[in-house]
Amino acid sequence: MSEEQQAAVKPAAPAPAQSTYKKGIVRTLKGLVIKIQFDEDMPDLNEMLYVDNENKSPLLVSALSHGDMAVCLNIGGDYSIQKGDKVTRSGHSLEIPVGEEMIGRVWDAMGRPIDGKPQLDQAVLDKMIKRPIFSPNFQETGLTNRPDEVLDTGLKVLDFFTPFVKGRKIGIVGGAGVGKTVLTMEIINNVAEGSGAISMFAGIGERIREGHELYKTLGDNDLLKTTAMFFGQMNENPVQRSLIGLAAITLAEYFRDDLKKDVLLFADNMYRYIQAKNEVSTIVDQTPAEGGYQPTVFSDVKTFQDRLATNVNGSITALQTIYVPADDLSDPAVQMISHELDSTIVLSRAVAAQGIRPAVDILASKSSLLTPEVVGERHYSLATRATAILQKYESLKGIIAIIGESELSAEDRDDYNKAKALIEFFKQRFNVMEKVTGVPGEHMTREQTLDGVEEIIGKADGSPAEPKAAEGKPAPAGEPAKPAAEAEAEQKPADAPASDKPEEPAARAEKTPEKQEPAKQDK
Repeated sequence: MSEEQQAAVKPAAPAPAQSTYKKGIVRTLKGLVIKIQFDEDMPDLNEMLYVDNENKSPLLVSALSHGDMAVCLNIGGDYSIQKGDKVTRSGHSLEIPVGEEMIGRVWDAMGRPIDGKPQLDQAVLDKMIKRPIFSPNFQETGLTNRPDEVLDTGLKVLDFFTPFVKGRKIGIVGGAGVGKTVLTMEIINNVAEGSGAISMFAGIGERIREGHELYKTLGDNDLLKTTAMFFGQMNENPVQRSLIGLAAITLAEYFRDDLKKDVLLFADNMYRYIQAKNEVSTIVDQTPAEGGYQPTVFSDVKTFQDRLATNVNGSITALQTIYVPADDLSDPAVQMISHELDSTIVLSRAVAAQGIRPAVDILASKSSLLTPEVVGERHYSLATRATAILQKYESLKGIIAIIGESELSAEDRDDYNKAKALIEFFKQRFNVMEKVTGVPGEHMTREQTLDGVEEIIGKADGSPAEPKAAEGKPAPAGEPAKPAAEAEAEQKPADAPASDKPEEPAARAEKTPEKQEPAKQDK
């Protein structure tokens, strides 16, 4: 952020606080860690302090030590603070303004605008409610469960294997460059546009370019009018990055509890949140836990995830991306976040290398929401059968590499071709990439997806669906697959006799001696 922008958005310490508390004095500065001495009126943990300098530099109390010393974090990264500067207590924690005025804008962790537009009028800010980002309001709960409502994402592979259910938590897990952010943008575009719900987006430690692209995409699709965006990207210090997700959740809780609305919350990237907390832990000299993460990693994840809840007032439906370091799904932080999710969508580099988009590893992805009670008997039955066929396909690939597809039994060959057709069917072009690729995107309802899968694998009672789209050679995306008879006919030489069955090995063995017999008679 430039000096001009910092000057435009610098927060002012509340006037009453200046006359209520004794001031502290800056004693030591070490990077983002500043120690402030208070002779009396010690501040509370997570309280906001303001340096009495030109910028009114904001500090956050992280710890209290030696009885009169407060260890603080320099949220704004202001390096103009000097030893001996006086510091004023605010008497409250880090608070952000909440209200409908926040919609359509981009904010930082302290509720300051970072979209180049001016701050809200002071008269408007004075009327807005201020909420602390660390301590949520009391949540009303009830014994009655809300009915599960399945939302269509328009993406075949997600709607079929990992359904998107209102009020639940879904995670997109994958390494670098496999399409997490693009997939998130497509889901935001499809779900937010279709539902019309209020949306929150938290950009945690990711690329500024991606945030700018998302902002432009939402503006082009007229979705900014229902979206508030919070950004603490790679260019920000770890303190801001560790707080930005909590700020977005605080605003989401206001819309859920006070205005009783259903909210969509998108967080990109949850692993960067853990990284930011780890950096903060390091600079305040905490001893790391096993695996190299901060000792509070478990409580950090739980505190964040437990606030993404549904209650009697409304729901928060959360979609989170999780970066996987070195493509290692067993990483402690990745496992810890994954355990909090209802559905996990795994993006694979091996699948992406085959040119399949979205690069979903179907067999590694899982969902506790794929049950008959949530998605219905037909969907559950088709998903179970499709998964079994794809598992069989993986086991048959090794056999085919050795002996060839022609040596498979008729049933195995049929399942193998069905699996290839399923993989082709679940490929899909994205709407948000249309301006880049020039190719129109695809959007399919859940019912259309079920019909398409049923055409490939047949109905549950064993009767074939019409047409039998995928029993033979898989077709390119957007074209119907060819029947098995046509596919086999194309593979045969022109002079080969037509036959319904491949020649058995035993028959070939009988013919061999007949060809060798004349040679023996000549001898």
